[in-house]
Formats: sequence, structure tokens, C-alpha cells
Amino acid sequence: MTKLRRFCGKFFGLTIVFGLSATASAQMMINGAGATFPYPIYSKWFDAYTNVDPSVRFNYQSIGSGGGQKQILAQTVDFGASDGPMSDDNLSKAPGKLLHIPTVAGADVVAYNLPGNPTLKLDADTIAGVFLGEIKKWNDPKIAALNPGANLPDQEIVVVHRSDGSGTTYIWTDYLSKISPQWKTKVGTNTSVNWPTGIGGKGNEGVAGQIKQTPGALGYVELIYAIQNKMPYADIKNAAGKFVKPSLESITAAMATAQIPDDFRFSITNASGEAAYPICGATWLLVYEQQKDAAKGKKLVEFLKWAQRDGEKMAKDLDYAPLPESLQARVLKRIDEIKF
Repeated sequence: MTKLRRFCGKFFGLTIVFGLSATASAQMMINGAGATFPYPIYSKWFDAYTNVDPSVRFNYQSIGSGGGQKQILAQTVDFGASDGPMSDDNLSKAPGKLLHIPTVAGADVVAYNLPGNPTLKLDADTIAGVFLGEIKKWNDPKIAALNPGANLPDQEIVVVHRSDGSGTTYIWTDYLSKISPQWKTKVGTNTSVNWPTGIGGKGNEGVAGQIKQTPGALGYVELIYAIQNKMPYADIKNAAGKFVKPSLESITAAMATAQIPDDFRFSITNASGEAAYPICGATWLLVYEQQKDAAKGKKLVEFLKWAQRDGEKMAKDLDYAPLPESLQARVLKRIDEIKF
């Protein structure tokens, strides 16, 4: 855990350029932008890859999945990154065929700021009630019934959500739409929604910061951001009726239930397995099948293959679930279809 914190403290930020050790004149810059959810693992990959190919460095802007989708559509970056698969409508706007390359899976956790930071349990009805603005206080009978003996204050719940277009939000709202018909009708699933209540924070970093500095706050962040910021997070009741702690094992259990189509656009929220954590999602790199720049395309493909074969081995250290080997094999075949 100490190593993880040192790593995260070193690499968290909005924009980082990797590979500065190589000779500048020999380097090729590959630009990417998008999701904050996988930012810690991508940071590690980009840094490690400088030892594999010192001629390449990566400039990745951690601006949220919505921004990543917009920039890859506009072709202002060489690859995008998103925790929500692109919609058919968005894909139709692309000037060429865009491929979804899944990388790892992670968890959205319900983090909070309470006196003494007790360990809490929450279920689907309670989470939906809080985010719909119907459950307003920490000592609400529904929360109290799930947490007998917990010291729940007579205090307003300050809901914190993302203010930017976000794949973390896509996973969160995808889960809420599955477990709450009211949420599905009133708000729906998207990278950005009209929130019924709460305050916004930019990026996982911003939401984590808002929760830490706001007494009574509750919000959703990617697991590693809660770990890095030493924030408590709740056990969640899953579709099988079991309270499950977000962890590498419970993310992997959710991933094991996935039915993955040929285009790799899939959801693993509210998975059916008894050991599955219910608020999980995969994350994707977005890459054009036909690369405009042959030299960059070649280097990008080499990196993508390395990430699938070797980068996946680094996922567990940062509490992400690597792709199952059978899926890795399918993804490698898809990477081979990229033309440059």
C-alpha cells in the first residue's frame, strides 16, 4: 500500500508528458486525452514504455471521457480514452472507423466524510434515493436500518458528482439506471447528466477533494482515488443480495459475467455473481482503424500490443482488474486490424 501511495502521489495530475529521458531529437510524441478513471495505470504504462522504446513519449491529458471522445472525433489527438463506450450516434460522427480497445476494469466506490468515518453498508434503493435528492440526512431511517449501531449524525448529506463529461459518471449512471426505474426515466445514463441534487467536482481528483473538505459529503470516485486519499468507502449490496467490498477480487468477479460483443462495447454494472461488486466498469482506448500518420500509427500499434501483453500485468498493483486472457487474445487480433 505504501508503494501504491508513493506511486499515486508521484503521478496524479491533469497533464503529464512521459519519456523525457530519451534524446529529444529522436523522440516521437503521441498525444492522447480522456478518462481520469484509468489515469494511474496509464501513467504507469507510459512511464514503463520509455524503457521498451525510448524513441516514443506520450502526452496524456486527463480531462474526462467526454473530452476524450470529443478530441478523438476532432482528430486533435492520436488516441482517446473513455470509461463509457461511445454511442452509435457519436460513432457516426467520426471521419473514419473508430475501434474500442478495452484495457482494464475498475470500480466506482461510494466515498464519504463523516465524524469517525464509520464503515457503512448501502443498497441500491438508498444510493438512488440519495442521488435523486429524496434521502437528505445521514440519520435517515433507510441508512440507519442498513447500519445498526453506526453513529449517524443528524446532518445534511452533501452529494458530490462530476462536473465534467466523465466515464466514471457513465458507469455510475449506468448502474443507477439498472437499479432505479425512476432514475432511468428522470436522469438516464450518460457521461454527463442533469443532476437532481449535489455539487460538482472536475475529474476524480476534484470529486475526491470536494468530499475530503466537505463535512457530510458523499460521492463516487474510482477505487484508487479513494485509497490514495485515505477516504472510507461503503460496502454495496449486489444483485445477488450480498454486501460486497470493492476490491480487485470483486471487480474480477463482475468482469467474469460479461457478455462481450465483437465491437467490445459492453457493461458490467449490477453483475449477477454473488462475489461481484455491482458498480464496476471497463475502460477503453479509442483508436482509428486507419491511421493518418504511418510512422505514428506503427508506434501506437506497438504500444497497444505491449499494453495487452505486458501492461496488463501491472494492473493488480493499482487495484484494477486485468482483462481475462481470452479477451486479451481477441483484443490483440483487433489491434492487428489497425492500418498505417
